[in-house]
Amino acid sequence: MTPSTPAARRPSIGASCVRRIAIAAACLWLAGVALTGASAAEAWPAKPLRIIVPFAPGGGADSSARVLAEAMGPMIGQSIVVENKPGAGSAIGVTAAAQARDGHTLLMGSNSMVINPSLLPSISYDVARDFEPIGMVSSQPLVLVVPADSKSQSVKDLIAQAKAAPGALSAGNSGNGTLAHIASEIFASQTGTSLTTVPYKGESALMPDLIAGRISIGFLNLPSVISPLKSGRLRALAVSSPQPVAELPGVPTFRSLGFESLEVQGWAVLVAPKGTIPAEGLARLESALNKALASDAVRKRFANLSLTPLPMSREATGQFLNAESARYAAVIKARGIKVD
Repeated sequence: MTPSTPAARRPSIGASCVRRIAIAAACLWLAGVALTGASAAEAWPAKPLRIIVPFAPGGGADSSARVLAEAMGPMIGQSIVVENKPGAGSAIGVTAAAQARDGHTLLMGSNSMVINPSLLPSISYDVARDFEPIGMVSSQPLVLVVPADSKSQSVKDLIAQAKAAPGALSAGNSGNGTLAHIASEIFASQTGTSLTTVPYKGESALMPDLIAGRISIGFLNLPSVISPLKSGRLRALAVSSPQPVAELPGVPTFRSLGFESLEVQGWAVLVAPKGTIPAEGLARLESALNKALASDAVRKRFANLSLTPLPMSREATGQFLNAESARYAAVIKARGIKVD
């Protein structure tokens, strides 16, 4: 009879299994940590977003940003804060956004972001190179206005008056190189007239001289002219929107008068610094933006601000920005527009 092996000398099959299980469990745990880390790295957004507005509070771009921050935050799953970075005709804020690499910064841009590169030699950003479009946001027409006692009752009258005395009519604007300035240059070019440009530091500075008749015409933003038009201190001759403006019944569009090139509207666009937000994140932002713009709540708030929602796909937005860049560059070069 074979003597039994003492328990202390028997191979411990249970201990071996335990060791193997422990090793396997450790491997699974490490794999889980790796997967969790990868998921965390890919999760977006990981913190609140900020929208840089390159202007002081107020105005179309700032108002659009604040309305959309409130509407889009719940859809994205993070709060969205608005940060104003005004200065240098929006160049400071746009440049700051182009250089932001945190993956959670957006820019609410406007016409100036595509105008400035053709005006300011110091501009370091390139719209097509440095930004990825998310979508167009809103538009706001310019209104061609004259003092209430002006001899011009229509655009036709104004052209005749300008041709009768070249250079005698003055066109006020809110600063050299602004959209209003460019609109007046397009007007002069398309009508074969000569106007004397008078820059001011903003529309509020221009308005008293326009109402008093010390300047002849102005291309002004819709919200700023509604009150003086209703009170009879100014007269509107045309609007730059494709369709008539409800707030200004009877005022024709430039398109209806045969001047399609004068469809020069203020607009706002939402973009991100290129290469900072994953493709899935950009798609989520595009979807949230267009859902917000389609909502009754946002449309009502935009209407109260005289803003028209301008939903557009990312691809179409990129094409629009390229076209606007080329358009303004051509006008600036042809008319010799410079910033003092």
